[in-house]
This record gives sequence, C-alpha cells and structure tokens, in this order.
Amino acid sequence: MAEGAAGAEGGGADRQWPHDATEATLAAQAEVAATMPEDDSDFARVERGLLARADSLTITDAGGKIVWGMEEYSFEASDAPAPPTVNPSLWRQARLNTAHGLFEVCDGVYQVRGYDLANVSFVRGATGWLVIDPLMSTETARAALDLIDETLGERPVVGVIYTHSHVDHFAGVLGVTSPEEVASGRVQVIAPAGFMTEVASENVIAGNVMVRRATYMYGGTLPRGPRGHVDSGLGKAGSTGGKGLIAPTHEVHATGEKLEIDGIEIEFQLTPGTEAPAEMNFFFPQFGALCMAENCSAHLHNVLTPRGAQVRDALGWSKYMAEAMDLWVERTEVLFASHHWPRWGTEIPDFLAKQRDLYRYLHDQTMRLANHGLTPIEIAEEIQLPGELACEYFCRDYYGTLNHNAKAVYQRYIGWFDGNPANLHPLPPVEAGRRYVEYMGGADALLERARRSFGEGDYRWVAEVVNHLVFAEPDNQAARELQADTLEQLGYQAESAPWRDFYLTGAQELRHGVPSRPGPHTGGAGYVGSMTVDMMFDYLAVRLNGPRAQGRRLTINWVIEGVAGAPDGRDRWVLGLENAALHYHHGDLVEDADATVTLARRVLEAVWTGRTTIDDAVASGRVVVEGRAAALTELFELFDRFDFWFPIVTP
Repeated sequence: MAEGAAGAEGGGADRQWPHDATEATLAAQAEVAATMPEDDSDFARVERGLLARADSLTITDAGGKIVWGMEEYSFEASDAPAPPTVNPSLWRQARLNTAHGLFEVCDGVYQVRGYDLANVSFVRGATGWLVIDPLMSTETARAALDLIDETLGERPVVGVIYTHSHVDHFAGVLGVTSPEEVASGRVQVIAPAGFMTEVASENVIAGNVMVRRATYMYGGTLPRGPRGHVDSGLGKAGSTGGKGLIAPTHEVHATGEKLEIDGIEIEFQLTPGTEAPAEMNFFFPQFGALCMAENCSAHLHNVLTPRGAQVRDALGWSKYMAEAMDLWVERTEVLFASHHWPRWGTEIPDFLAKQRDLYRYLHDQTMRLANHGLTPIEIAEEIQLPGELACEYFCRDYYGTLNHNAKAVYQRYIGWFDGNPANLHPLPPVEAGRRYVEYMGGADALLERARRSFGEGDYRWVAEVVNHLVFAEPDNQAARELQADTLEQLGYQAESAPWRDFYLTGAQELRHGVPSRPGPHTGGAGYVGSMTVDMMFDYLAVRLNGPRAQGRRLTINWVIEGVAGAPDGRDRWVLGLENAALHYHHGDLVEDADATVTLARRVLEAVWTGRTTIDDAVASGRVVVEGRAAALTELFELFDRFDFWFPIVTP
C-alpha cells in the first residue's frame, strides 16, 4: 500500500488529508495506463506554430489580485509522470492544456491559448484584428490582445465574433473593445441568432443551483495539485476577473449566410442545440480555415453538463458536424476551435468524421438499448465505444463521459423515470437513509461492512451505501470520514476532470463543511443590463414562496423610466399575484391596482440583483409609489433569498 494511504479500513484514525492512492486505485491507474493509445502526436500539435510565450504567466486586476496564473500548474511539468493520485489519461490531457502563448494557426489566423479556460483567436484583416471568443475576463482578454500586438505589431480591433452563449467565450469583451467603439461603428460584434436571449436567460432561472454545482464541476474550492484540481478537461480553469457583455451588432440567422469584415470573408453555419443553445461554426475561405466553435474539440463533450443545464441534442450535434463536412471539408486546410489545439491538412476529414460518429453512436446505441427496455443506469454500464473510436484520445472522457451522456440521451427522449414503478415515488434521501441504516443493522454494522468493501476497493458501492448513513445521521463523523475517503479514491481514478473535481470537492466538504465566505451573485446578475423586464419578473416568480403566498392577491403597476424604444421613454407593466403564482403583462396599466411604482431601469436592476432593497429604494426616493405603499413591501416579503452554499453531500 502507498505510504500514508487511507488503509483497508477507510475512515480510520489517519486524518492527514488528503490521502495517498490506495492499492485498489494504483491498480485502476495501471489498468488505464495499459489501455492508453501509443500516440504522442498531440504534443507536437499543441506546440506547432508557437510565436511567443511568457516566462511567467500571471495576470492581475487593477487592484493587484491574481485573476489567472499558469504557475499554479507548475507541478504538471512536461516530463513529469502521472502521480498515483491522478488518472494517467487525464494527466496527459492536463499536461497538454498547460501549453500557453501565441500560436500561428496559419498565415493570418492566430490563437492565444492557456490564458483562460478557452482560447481566443485573432484573424488579420486589411487594417485590424477580428477577435473570436474574447475569453471569460476583461484582464485575460486584454493580456491576450497585448501579447499579439507586441509580437506581430499593434492593430485596432475591427470586429468580435462570439461563437456561442457560454460565459468563457464573451465575458472578456471589454478587454478588446468598448461599447463606445462598437456604438461608433468602428467595431462590429457578430453572434448566432438567439445569443442575447440565451446569455440572459440560461443561468437565471436555475442560476443559484447551477453556479453552486459549478463549484464542484470546476473544483473552484480545491487546491491545485496532484491530490486536488489538475485540469478541467477542456482547459485548466476559468479566470476570476471582470466580466462584461456588449450586445451583437449583427446576428447570424441562417446557415450559408456570408459576411465580410475588414476584407475577411466569412461563411456561417448555425448549430443551435449542440454544445450551446445558440452556437455557430464558420469558415474563412481565403485562409482555408474552419472554426468549429466548441462543437468539435479534443475530447468527448457533455450532452448534459454535471453542473446542470438543458439536455443537448446528440443527434443534432452529429448531423451539424456532417453538414459542416459537406460545406467545407474539401476546402479546409486547418481546423481550429474554442478549446484545445488545431488540426491540419489530411488529418482533418478523419477527425471530423470520428467526432461526428462519436455523438451519433452515443445517441443511436443509447436509444437502441432503451428500446430493448434497459434503464438509463443499465445503458450507461453497458455502452462502450467501438474500437475505431476508443483508440482516439479526442473521443475520451476528459470532460463529458460516455456514462453520463448515455443517461442524458435517455433523459432527452424519455425523462428521469426509468419505468420501474418502484422508482416512481421514492422516499427522499434522509427518510430513505434512515430506513436503509435500520435494515442494515444500524450505523455500526453498516460501517463495519462498508470498511470491508473499502478495503476491497469497491468504492462505488461504498459511496452508495455510506451515503445513506450520512443522510440518516449527518453528524456521524465516522460515516463522513469514510465517505470522504471513498469519494477521494473515486476522484483519483476519474478520467473526466469534472468527475474528479466533483468527487474531491465532495470529500473536501464532508471533511471541512461548506465554505463560510460570501457566495457569488447568481441569477445572471453580471448581465442584468442585457435582460428584458419579463426575464426579471420570471426570476422573481421563481423566488416566490408559494405556501406563504396562498390566499394573497396583489396587483402592482410598474412604470420603468429610461427604456430605449419605449413610448415617452417609459416601459409599462402590470404584475399580479393570485393563486400563489405571479403573472404579468406588458402595456396599459390597471386603474384599480394596489399600487403604481415608478423607478428607473437602473434602480430596478439594483433591486433585482440585491444591491439594494425595495424598502431602501423607496425611502431614498429612487422608487415612487402611488396608492397603497405597503403592497410593495407585502409582495417583496414573499420572495425567498437563495443561500449559495447549500449542502450537496450532506442533508
């Protein structure tokens, strides 16, 4: 057994955390290593075209706070073997993702990689740069622009393309241009149809729970190191700098649409419902360069992300890649994407074909087995990639997993219920846990059996069994310690970076509890300026405490000042409460409303994001209320406030 390991008992007296890999984990890592393809070509691809690299990559904000630093990953030196606490296949991917700097994709097309979770790409026009996906933070995007200007000569930014509606591909836009430059017409901003709606809405309704789960998926609270966070699969991690958004000046509405920006010709393909609800691929004919956004990169992606989102369309994903091949593959000399490294020349058709078939196989085989009557859990255990796909590193589980994605395909078509009536109305975890513990002979008997299973390396079973005890007796320290030790070993073995971070974050919170620091603003607070009023009301409706609202009836007129395009600059809404639900309509006010509220749009945003309360806004005169002023207070007293650091691995 490795020195300092948890031991065959698990959850024992050795409380030096985190532990080493156990013998079972060492055996699992060796098994993975033995099945890894003997192909090091990615290490040549990831360095190809290197033009400039900083000796030390640390990016800070105006106050000196580090928002991005590659030095955190110095333990992943290029010649370092996989430590026993990291799946050797994931370790390979992590090493590849440490490559950073400015790279030439082809003459006229460049990427800055390793400056954030995603890549930012630059296309040279007649006078300036066309920027593709300006990263997650203002500071990292600015550093990338500075790097290319310093290396290839300073040029103005003439255009920005957002490939899709995820934050790591647009929120750094203020680092490469400004609203004033865009408003003047000197900079165009291009995005797929529906981009603004998806940016504004996809993280609002489920914002609190989704962002909380993202702390697990991306290992946000884990230390960087061989026993903590090592990679995110599609990149190292997300930056933590300033976020912004500039609305597109042009949305692409149809495949086949063409644009020219600063002499750069672009052909577009819309791919909604693939990796993002609003996404597009595009081709630069004069460069022979194809950008596949985040639809085609060096791993199997998520059909359902573990942080939570709408289920994606694996079948549509495959068909869009087939369409991209039909449109462009014969003209493509280089393929690049929003993550990872490019592909060149004759390798491109095979790469695209296998990625196309990866999602098609996942979809078709899941539904074949579903139609044979297998449940999602059974399908996920049975489905395996065919040899011609399994032999490719770019089909492996570094981000999404075949297991999770098969369940996602099932969910998209059939839902969460597996058809077995025993699972139609199960007990909630705490109640089920208490009964399981009782049936197993009590906590001590359960722990004794679970420790034996831990010693046998049966970690999936231990995690399932001991979870019942943790939920039945959350203060049972021995149960928490054994569950933490078990999740830790599962994390060490995981090839998927999100699975690793989920397991290790769960172990961390079982040992130390949830963090006590303030949580981030959720519900899309950073992009509230781009949201419509009905989106804000929809979010308030989610916060309405239905049981407390029973029997209450309220009607409140809202007059929102300073709204561009509204008659006399005022937007009028009526918000009603009845039957323990909110409803609203846009237009004429109601004469017999309980109250009429007049406020500026910016004040509504401040109240909506929690920067001020409605009572303080009224007291300061920023909100004027006519009619029964108490009605507004009565309404807002019915809204819940969401605690960001809610427990996940304990009740």
